[in-house]
Amino acid sequence: MADRVTVIGWDGSPLTDAARAALGAATLVAGAAHHLALPEVPAGAERIRLGSVALAARRIAGHRGTAVVLADGDPGYFGVVRTLRAPEFGLEVEVVPAVSSVAAAFARAGMPWDDAQVVVAHRRTLRRAVNVCRAHTKVAVLTSPGAGPAELGLLLEGVHRSFVICEELGTERERVTIVTSERAADHAWRDPNVVIVLGGPAGPGTAGEAGGWIAGRDPSAGPRGWSLPAEAYGAPLGEGETQPLRASQLARLGPRVGDLVWDIGCGSGAFAIEAARAGAAVIAVDSDRAACARTDATARRLGVQLQIVHGTAPHILENLPEPDVVRVGAGGAAVVSAVADRRPQRIVTHAGTRDAAELIGRDLTEHGYGVECALLQSVELDTRAWTEKERSVAFLLSGVLPRRSA
Repeated sequence: MADRVTVIGWDGSPLTDAARAALGAATLVAGAAHHLALPEVPAGAERIRLGSVALAARRIAGHRGTAVVLADGDPGYFGVVRTLRAPEFGLEVEVVPAVSSVAAAFARAGMPWDDAQVVVAHRRTLRRAVNVCRAHTKVAVLTSPGAGPAELGLLLEGVHRSFVICEELGTERERVTIVTSERAADHAWRDPNVVIVLGGPAGPGTAGEAGGWIAGRDPSAGPRGWSLPAEAYGAPLGEGETQPLRASQLARLGPRVGDLVWDIGCGSGAFAIEAARAGAAVIAVDSDRAACARTDATARRLGVQLQIVHGTAPHILENLPEPDVVRVGAGGAAVVSAVADRRPQRIVTHAGTRDAAELIGRDLTEHGYGVECALLQSVELDTRAWTEKERSVAFLLSGVLPRRSA
């Protein structure tokens, strides 16, 4: 095992005295090519090109001597420290931090970033990172080869965003470029880079504030409640949009940050807006232009991000990006079947009769989903006289793929 492991963050500025002393005593140095080229790296030290951090950690664990790992930015922020400290390597790590690349990117852009979401985009997480960019107005993306600005722009098709692309921060080749998301795919970008993704209307209670109280998305912004009353949407809601039904559908889908939700037959937009308030990216689909316009207006008023698509399901669904969870508000068994073909983790819908519910349930079962059905009956009372004001009845169906039920 290495006698001592020091992780040094590097942001392009001169190394501190502590970093120089640790590097000068190193018998093994791990880092990227530009780190290993630094003049402070001892000529006689063993050098490891840092690709897989886990492989480097194994080499370090078997080394007899003093090891240094060089990393861009703050190595404790989405960096190498987490892997090096994993129990299987048994390494005791000292850290000399530097300014994180995210902080440096926002500094170059001259913007505050306490209200930003921060995500890491690898090939396996790119889709979820894009969903966060769909759902939020300010996102910093730590990119990687194959999951960079061009790929972000391609996957954001249909959603306008501005990109502030910061390449090779802290080096002589540093460059900051502002482009639209549509143009990002037209250029080859240098690694490493950080992309600040901006766009969409500000959420309620954020514009012009002197400062917030929590980093990232403020969970207290907007009206309280998972499911809002009909008057919050400023128009009568459809039969499939009652507050108890929406709340039950939200509970079964559990939309969360990084998810993409389809709301097919969005109507007034009530469910789509509530899924977006949970932090998910949402595509709201309706064949009625008036419904699309109403949904757009309400989303803007409540400060949430939606992509609204006018068209008739199931045909309009063919070119939409892959969903995680789906609510089918209209279209019946034919649309549910088309959705199930895309294999989202969860699907919810409702039916007005038992026969219709059975038809949908059988189709979901044939597609490999575990199916639950409940008869929901709600009675709204006028509390001035405690008399019945409105009654609704619906069969609530939910389908879950057993192997992807999380």
